[in-house]
Amino acid sequence: MELPKTGEFAHIGKSVIIKGELSGSEDLYVDGQVEGSIELQGNRLIIGPHGQVRANVSAKGVVVQGKLEGNILAGERAELTQSAIAVGDIVAQRIAIEEGAYFKGKVDIQRSQAKPDVAKPVAGAAAAGAAALTGGSLPVAVKSGTGEIK
Repeated sequence: MELPKTGEFAHIGKSVIIKGELSGSEDLYVDGQVEGSIELQGNRLIIGPHGQVRANVSAKGVVVQGKLEGNILAGERAELTQSAIAVGDIVAQRIAIEEGAYFKGKVDIQRSQAKPDVAKPVAGAAAAGAAALTGGSLPVAVKSGTGEIK
């Protein structure tokens, strides 16, 4: 996910501390501390390298570069960069976990709402197709690093 350009997002700086419910209708970059909940339906949340968030997060897209303790509900994509430390469950249509990121929690990859018809699984993806057809979740493997997936 591409970082937004200046002026295209709200910014919470390093020295800002917020406790409570945070919601909005624009992209948000957090480099400070947030404790509570963050709801940005239809928008993106980026937790910067100095960001420390203890909250459940709901947004269209979520990028974690700093620390997050809480669950992520991403309408489209969740990304944990190499500097990320995330503890909590992730529900998203797509997920990216870079090498070196720390993650502890469960991952639930949701089917895209755009395709109501069900196609036959491609050879080699039978397990993924079966999970998608039954509405189940898929296991995700981390190539290396300290991530733990249950």
